[in-house]
Amino acid sequence: MERKLKNGYTTGTCAAAAVTAAAWHAFGGQERHRVHVELPGGGQADMAVEKASSQEQGDQGQWFFVVKDGGDDPDVTHGARVYGLVEPLERREDDSLWYRSQEYPCLFLTGGPGIGVVTRPGLGCPVGAYAINPVPRAMIFRQVGQVYKSLEMKGDYLIRVKIPQGVELARKTFNPRLGIEGGISVLGTSGIVRPMSEQALKDTIRLEIHMRAAAGEDSLIMVPGNYGEHFLRESLGISSNQAVQCSNFVADALGMAAEENIKRVLFVGHIGKLVKVAGGAGNTHSRYGDRRMEILAESLERSEGRVSFGEARQKAKGAVWSLQDTESLRRRLLGCNTTEEAMGLLGEAGIREAVMEDIVSRIQEQMNRWGQGKTDIQVLTFSSVYGILGMSRSCGPMIEEWREKKT
Repeated sequence: MERKLKNGYTTGTCAAAAVTAAAWHAFGGQERHRVHVELPGGGQADMAVEKASSQEQGDQGQWFFVVKDGGDDPDVTHGARVYGLVEPLERREDDSLWYRSQEYPCLFLTGGPGIGVVTRPGLGCPVGAYAINPVPRAMIFRQVGQVYKSLEMKGDYLIRVKIPQGVELARKTFNPRLGIEGGISVLGTSGIVRPMSEQALKDTIRLEIHMRAAAGEDSLIMVPGNYGEHFLRESLGISSNQAVQCSNFVADALGMAAEENIKRVLFVGHIGKLVKVAGGAGNTHSRYGDRRMEILAESLERSEGRVSFGEARQKAKGAVWSLQDTESLRRRLLGCNTTEEAMGLLGEAGIREAVMEDIVSRIQEQMNRWGQGKTDIQVLTFSSVYGILGMSRSCGPMIEEWREKKT
């Protein structure tokens, strides 16, 4: 029998565990070596935590750490130590780029050695701040906030996270190309790292679609992964457990749905993935190529006839540069590192809506081809920064139907 692949934990979950132990020590003098972390997708992680040695502590207080376990699909951070510290905050001179929480206004969060600093817009973190992504930030604040409330604490506290090995590890990632300097990012949307064995994933996708069809379902929601599930839950009000994750196997999954006589599919995905589909990529893994900016540039040129750039300039509010012609914008677009950055650029030019209309049309055309014409496929694509970017005409009714379904 084939061994079941083991899940691991994200850097965000490890950081949340480390700061939980640090909070118990800072607030109540308790030294805990196991803590529970609430996961965004539901459930808890039982994490082993260690207190840093005196040599590791420095002069800032009591650090605790977790050794990251990547499971059976370890990434470059597997085995790295993720540290957390909670300390009283007496002065706020340097707090302009600290993260804050509306729910826990007495808590502040920042990074440290090995956590990269954001130098370009469009990454979900302010320029100049440490690259601690939104979902891990929420996890960290919730974990420390719960300890703060349970012990009836008073006063302000600063939470610090560091991954000293991150400086070296970042060289093995895309961070330098994305404008994140000096370390890695604290990532994770579900809190769990799932193994990415291709055949195992395809078999799992096929089995889930088959089981839903066998249960009488003829309509599915599909998402590539955790970003899509998070968007369903947080932005569309649809339970994420209703979605089938297809990972990078977009064409394969839609073909499977057609084979199971699924009549309708609502496909929800981040623009960074789906723009590749617009260019014909049935598998969106980076090893099959990355033409995201070229695909957007193609749609820019196709959109020129529908929206004049003169009108677009008039609609664009607060534009920081003057658009001269299509070629000017095209060159700037090709220079973008992320689709989030590209969406900001198109928004400044006042033509994002028109470009996304073309992109969604191209995505839907490709997906209908992979669905063999048997399945009505509706598409919604979004950005972590700008929300919904575009959707096909019949998306609205399908979204409302799924909202009304029981989880």
